[in-house]
Amino acid sequence: MRIVITFLFSLALFSQPAHAQFGDLLKKASDSAKQLGGLGGTGDQLDISNGLKEALEIGVDSAVVQLSQVNGYMESPYKILIPEEAKTVVGKLKHVPGFRDVEYKMTQKMNEAAELAVKKATPVFVSAIKQMSFADAKEILLGQDDAATRYLEKSSGSKLYEDFMPMIKAALDEVDATKYWNSVVSKYNKLPLTKDVNENLDDHVTQKAISGLFGLIEVKESGIRNDIGQRTSPLLRDVFGQLDNK
Repeated sequence: MRIVITFLFSLALFSQPAHAQFGDLLKKASDSAKQLGGLGGTGDQLDISNGLKEALEIGVDSAVVQLSQVNGYMESPYKILIPEEAKTVVGKLKHVPGFRDVEYKMTQKMNEAAELAVKKATPVFVSAIKQMSFADAKEILLGQDDAATRYLEKSSGSKLYEDFMPMIKAALDEVDATKYWNSVVSKYNKLPLTKDVNENLDDHVTQKAISGLFGLIEVKESGIRNDIGQRTSPLLRDVFGQLDNK
């Protein structure tokens, strides 16, 4: 009974966005849940919550490890680009000797800073996961295919931004991004016929780093369901072994 119910929750949690089989699988899960008479007793609820928390922790840890690698952001779909407002500065300076590769250097430094900071993201997510109630788990089951990621985004997004901002700022300083950008802005502001700018990179890099992290967590949800090699715990192997036999 507990294995079947855990399987149903895991099926809803890790269903792949836009996958052709998603509708059929979710319908099977819903129909099976009705046949079982809904959710089980206290013991079943505890198993469901613990199983879901373990799966979420695996997904989060995997995403954090991947993005915190050297070039983890830089060589991924979540690469952080310079903000739109900064493109005016870059465009003006690309013809000035010594400032022709500003965009490349800044992009490299921003992504390097994000990779340093994201290493410290796991505790924020773990805190949010531990606070998940059985009602939260039920809502994830009945929600959309990205319900787990959206749950984490809602429950930890603000805290992650609050904790991430000083980390990003420190990381930007560590890779000399702030110092370099200040020299770029100073040079730009001395050019004739230009309006002074004071573009701050902290907020931009923080938001993009967090957005990329959630994006990869969503991919991990899908991967655990569809790729046997990503089922890295006994719980996931048991649950998705049942799915493989359907």
